[in-house]
Amino acid sequence: PAQQKRIIFCVAGVLSFACALGAAAAVGTQLWVKGTILCKTGALLVNATGQELEKFIGKIQYGLFYGERVRQCGLGGRPFQFSFFPDLLKIIPASIHVSVILFCTVLVVFALVGAGFFMFNAFGSPYETLHGPVGLYLWSFISCSCGCLIMILFSSEVKIHHLSEKIANFKEGSFSFKTHGEQFANSFWIILVCSLVQFLNALLVRFAGFQFPFSKSKDSGTTTGAVDLMY
Repeated sequence: PAQQKRIIFCVAGVLSFACALGAAAAVGTQLWVKGTILCKTGALLVNATGQELEKFIGKIQYGLFYGERVRQCGLGGRPFQFSFFPDLLKIIPASIHVSVILFCTVLVVFALVGAGFFMFNAFGSPYETLHGPVGLYLWSFISCSCGCLIMILFSSEVKIHHLSEKIANFKEGSFSFKTHGEQFANSFWIILVCSLVQFLNALLVRFAGFQFPFSKSKDSGTTTGAVDLMY
C-alpha cells in the first residue's frame, strides 16, 4: 500500500541521513585507532621485565588527519601532536591514505543523496528511473561499497603497512619504538555501521515491493522491464 511504502521510505531516508552525519563526524576525529607503543631501546638498556616494562609503554591514537602519541622511555610521558598532512606524508602509504579520505567523502555525499531521494519517493512523484527504485538501489549500493572499501584500505594501512609503528618512530633518532597493542576505535566502527545501514536500506526498498534490478519477473508476458522499474 502507498502508506506503507511512504513509511518505509521515510525510515530509510532518516537512516541514510544519520549515516551521512555519522560518517562526516567520524572523518574529523582522531578516534580511528588506539594503541600502545613500547620504547624498545629504553627497555633493552635496563633489561626491563614485568612491572618495570610499564614505564616504557606509551599510548597512541590517531584518525585520518591528525593524532597524538605519548612516548614513555622511563622518565614519564612525553605527549606529541602530529598531523598527516604534511608532517607524515613521506612515511605513510600516501596513496592508500588519500583513497580512504576520498571514499569517506563519496560515502557522505551519496548517503545524503540517498536520503534526499528516499524522502522524494515518500512525498513526491518520481518521474525518472533513477528517481525511483533503481536509483535508491544504486545510491545505497555505492554508499555500502564505499564503506567496505574504507574499512579494507584502512585496515591494510594499519595492519599490513604497520602505520602505528611508523608514526611512533617519526622523528625519533636514537630511540626505537614497537607497537605493543592496537585496536580500531569508535570512528572505524561507525563506518561499519554506515555500511550495514546502507545495505539495510536496499532491503527496505525490496520490502516495499520492488524487485532488485536485473531480476527476472515471474510474469513473463505482462509488461516490459522499463515499465516495471517505474511507478
